[in-house]
Amino acid sequence: MRRTTAIRTGLSVILLLGTWATAGLVPATAAVPEPTATPQASTGLLTAMQKDLGLTQSQAKATLKAEKTATALEGDARRAAGASYGGSWFDADSGRLTVAVNSAERADDVRATGAAVRLVTHSAKELDAVKKRIDSLSAPAGVSSWHVDPKAGRVVLNIVASAQDDNGVQKFVERARKAGPVKVEKTSQAPTTFAAGTVGGDPYYTGNVRCSIGFSVHGGFVTAGHCGSAGASVRGWDNSAIGNFQGSSFPGNDYAWVSVGSGWWTVPVVLGWGAVPDQLVRGSAEAPIGASVCRSGSTTHWHCGRVLAKNETVNYSQGAVHQMTKTSVCAQGGDSGGSFISGDQAQGVTSGGWGNCSSGGETWHQPINEILGRYGLRLHTA
Repeated sequence: MRRTTAIRTGLSVILLLGTWATAGLVPATAAVPEPTATPQASTGLLTAMQKDLGLTQSQAKATLKAEKTATALEGDARRAAGASYGGSWFDADSGRLTVAVNSAERADDVRATGAAVRLVTHSAKELDAVKKRIDSLSAPAGVSSWHVDPKAGRVVLNIVASAQDDNGVQKFVERARKAGPVKVEKTSQAPTTFAAGTVGGDPYYTGNVRCSIGFSVHGGFVTAGHCGSAGASVRGWDNSAIGNFQGSSFPGNDYAWVSVGSGWWTVPVVLGWGAVPDQLVRGSAEAPIGASVCRSGSTTHWHCGRVLAKNETVNYSQGAVHQMTKTSVCAQGGDSGGSFISGDQAQGVTSGGWGNCSSGGETWHQPINEILGRYGLRLHTA
């Protein structure tokens, strides 16, 4: 069923685009295409948003439209805020982008762009500096992650509840508080990567590991770095050779890219696994905090949630990974490397998280535009 769906989608892409990318293309400079003017949402996507986010169909449609407006507005609002910019997020209740500023003098300039304004004490630059100082500390296993929270105006430390009284955790929190404004929150579990093992969400294999394809780029696909080292060979869902890892980084980062050859080709598609129609990828405009986002992976297939935080440092047992985006989407082993997409815009590749898709949990992804820029890749778009 899944493979038939993917092939049918591929045929429709041929008809729409006229050409496909072929194996062996040389990667070009990273590019961030502009989002399409009108949100494109299939019935299946709206159904998934209703199920996972608790929305009605009309609310799901309105959410997608408002999120696209907020995404397009974010750059102008940030420029209007200037040095007083304290971060931004999408407010699902109001359907508007909210921008934090630490200067009342810039508030009217930001409002003029159409964004709502919240006055805060610290600028984003100040909070980023606090996070950078915390990044330099060695974190014990009981510290899950940390990120700048523009709503709270602080750096939030996520501590595993069962380890909150450990001496190492308490010392880390004490040192972190000396770095600047910090807020401590509890989480139920420590994060783990989702490796178990070129269409987004499809499985691939390297050694005894199964992971998931993230997004097609010209010449290959991007995925998670913990799934394989540079030079490692990759097999597809049918166990035939695809190519090799051309670049890989983990920990510190969690991204990689794989070349495509041996009769394989790339398409700008993310698998819907029958839950939704396979999704065309039209760009990589980054959705704001609070926006809806969906994930495709080879184990748990298609699930949706919201963006919870950006630029979060995640403390895996293998080492810390920086500049991650946290979401409320669930995932499980084998989903690593899979696609995170908001509407028709690529967001990132699945790294890890905690929980599962039966009881719920949280998952992090490595932002796609960072990966494209790091390796000089160009996203394959429809």
